[in-house]
Amino acid sequence: MREQKSLELFSKGYNCAQAVLVPFCAENGLDKHTAFKLATGFGGGLRCGEVCGAVTGAVMAIGLKCGFCIEGDFEQKGYCNEKTIEFMDKFVEENGSVLCRDLLGTDIRTPADHTKPEAQAAHKTVCPKVVADAVRILENMKFNI
Repeated sequence: MREQKSLELFSKGYNCAQAVLVPFCAENGLDKHTAFKLATGFGGGLRCGEVCGAVTGAVMAIGLKCGFCIEGDFEQKGYCNEKTIEFMDKFVEENGSVLCRDLLGTDIRTPADHTKPEAQAAHKTVCPKVVADAVRILENMKFNI
């Protein structure tokens, strides 16, 4: 269900980070409007082809689920770090990289690069796949909280 919701959001123009984060918000205490705003700058690998927005959206969702917020709670901090690494490892196993430009197969470091035909084509094929992968990986992870 979340996977379908994330793909629907992405198809409506929300970026990959927004599309992954928002379906996990309600159950974790974050309203969707704040989540949409928070994740805006993370799409397109921070707009320059760095870490994929689907990955950053997933890492934000992990933080919502099990992040550390009490000063000195290093056990929780360590646990959240472990879950983040677990997600990253599974994402790389399925997709070969966490870098947007590697996943897209084209350089998108500048705003003009985003309009290149190969970037536009990848946005329609690669991006929905990695959005769905990120959500599926999150849904299959076990959390001890």
